[in-house]
Amino acid sequence: MTAITAADAALIRRAAVAGLAEAQAMLGQLLLDGNGVDRDEGAALAWFTRAAAQQHLMALNMVGRCYDLGWGTAVDKARAAACYRVAAERGLDWAMYNYATLLALGEGVDADRPAALGWLERAAALGNAKAINFVGSFAEDGWVHPQDMAKAADCYRRAAAGGDFRGCFNHARMLAQAGRMDEALLWIERATATGHARFVAQMRGWLADCPYPALRSRGPAAVARAWPC
Repeated sequence: MTAITAADAALIRRAAVAGLAEAQAMLGQLLLDGNGVDRDEGAALAWFTRAAAQQHLMALNMVGRCYDLGWGTAVDKARAAACYRVAAERGLDWAMYNYATLLALGEGVDADRPAALGWLERAAALGNAKAINFVGSFAEDGWVHPQDMAKAADCYRRAAAGGDFRGCFNHARMLAQAGRMDEALLWIERATATGHARFVAQMRGWLADCPYPALRSRGPAAVARAWPC
């Protein structure tokens, strides 16, 4: 979400207090991010819950995220899964992705990789880049169907084009395997520019040990250009 002013946040709060579900969901996100307001995870969850009670699907998904990750409440994976499932069944791609993740990991629900893949494919059909990348991982690792590297490479390419940082990295791996090192380095840089600190640290570790001399020697510089610290 774009940074907003305190005055804009105050307008959103007034609309939220007046009962507008969209404003309640927006205020919850502002409070979660500390954007235009002081960060307050507990208050964020409360506003997401109020919006979700009005059938706001993204707010319901965010209630799930709060219970999934312990934002403003104790972690409760089962409750998170229930929120995701309802929002997924009502057509929200992000909830499909989040519910699929719990199904794949067996967190809050019994592990069910075929069902997880089904939800990921539905989210991918709606253009969700993270879901497309995850479908690629299923294809690469052979978790449900036999390994299909051509499908994995295509998914990673599409996820990268959609802006998912893990998709960018996985696309870079596939390009490196095909000997296309200059292109791989460009996608490494893009992955770094959009990834979070933990992901960038993991990618640095992969570059240090990867089997491609060009990436081992040139990859750290590509990372540094996008993430200099």
